[in-house]
Amino acid sequence: MTDEYAGVVYDLDGTLVTLAVNWDAVATDVIQVYEDSGIDATGAGLWSLLEAAAEHGIADDVEAAISRHEREGARRSRRCGLADELTEQTVPVGVCSLNCEAACQIALETHGLADDVDAVVGRDSVATHKPDPEPLLATLEALGVDPENALFVGDSPRDKETADRAGVAFEYV
Repeated sequence: MTDEYAGVVYDLDGTLVTLAVNWDAVATDVIQVYEDSGIDATGAGLWSLLEAAAEHGIADDVEAAISRHEREGARRSRRCGLADELTEQTVPVGVCSLNCEAACQIALETHGLADDVDAVVGRDSVATHKPDPEPLLATLEALGVDPENALFVGDSPRDKETADRAGVAFEYV
């Protein structure tokens, strides 16, 4: 199906690789960042804490806590079967992920995929993150591919919503 598009963008975690991240431990570390700043974050979810961090002036510390876990998880990640398809692409290929860009790069290098990817946009590469369309559109712009001629491959409803908002065809893993 991907041969009918001028470019293909893949999500990373759960699509090309599976990061070895204990997300409960990440949430605990982020809640600690909030507590260290005198802010009660009890009961809040990890991604809502990430989104609210800027208004509390702790965005850099929250990002550092999350990305530290993601980078280590990328080093210990497992390659998914779809990664073999990526290496066979004859069109420009990108990665658009909710993970930090450094973790994406580490995972791609760990699994010998870095040379097969022309552009990587992570959570920290642009001002917004999925499901906002900006990261996917930035990936396509870096590839020189128009949204209507591209395919986004992912594993979550968030990925599908991102593709829909960007006007890009979508395929579930």
